[in-house]
Amino acid sequence: MTRRNSCDHCPGSHSGERPCLASATTKARSWLLIEHPGPWPVRIEDLTDPAPIAEAVRAARAAGVRPQLIRRPGRRRGVPPVQVYAGYSSGGQAWLEGRELADPAELAGLDLRALAAGRRPGFGEPVDDPVLLVCTHGKRNACCARTGAPLARHLASRFGAFVWETTHVGGDRYAANLVCLPHALYYGDLGPQEATAAVEAYLNGEVRLERLRGRAGQPEPVQAAEHFLRAHCSIFDVDGVTVESVTGTSPYEAVARARGNRYRLIIESAVQADPCGSECSEKLRTYFVRDITLLNAPALV
Repeated sequence: MTRRNSCDHCPGSHSGERPCLASATTKARSWLLIEHPGPWPVRIEDLTDPAPIAEAVRAARAAGVRPQLIRRPGRRRGVPPVQVYAGYSSGGQAWLEGRELADPAELAGLDLRALAAGRRPGFGEPVDDPVLLVCTHGKRNACCARTGAPLARHLASRFGAFVWETTHVGGDRYAANLVCLPHALYYGDLGPQEATAAVEAYLNGEVRLERLRGRAGQPEPVQAAEHFLRAHCSIFDVDGVTVESVTGTSPYEAVARARGNRYRLIIESAVQADPCGSECSEKLRTYFVRDITLLNAPALV
């Protein structure tokens, strides 16, 4: 029996005997990243200036697109120009478009309906390089600034323009948090060594299971099934595992595909009370894999 833990309050996941990381948010499939040097309000929907960026943030939320404010680590340039990325992170359809705006008012021309539906809005040029987001949103949670800002500077020294600081991504108690786009892989509880290894794996088209919190845009049981099958089969390609279905409540029955084979996984979940002590209001959900069975015909002979 293997365990995978998650918290139902904030995004991400982690497997192992140590305290869990939360499972990645199920809603974040479409993304809008807008450069804004700060200061950032506690909640970005309360942003008021510049008005075009504030309006774009609220319009994105209303359309079902996840907005994030981003800025360069260390010394920050004023805006405009404004770097903007639009992206979609659902499985094999993951993509990014990027554009630098001379005037933030140009954001009004972005087709948010298309973006929410996973269609390329044609707002910018295709982006082949990854975008690496490190949460440094100190007004939201002091730990994100304390641990995230140094991590962002470290990663920028290694990976240059791929790296941006960003607003709240969820799972503040797992700071420092890293999101690798366009696939929206969440990593948490990172130091420089773990973060560097995660980024290097991602640049090689792979997922690193250590400190992996999950993949945004998928329900928790789907993330758990993918994680367990990756660990079981030692498959690390970003798109190497596809969860075809999850049925039931708990136990869940998942069917997943990897390397031309199909597997059935039986997964159970449980909630731990007060996982971080009496002051913790978050409920910690733990996933267990009870069985993994090869469904291909040869396994039945």
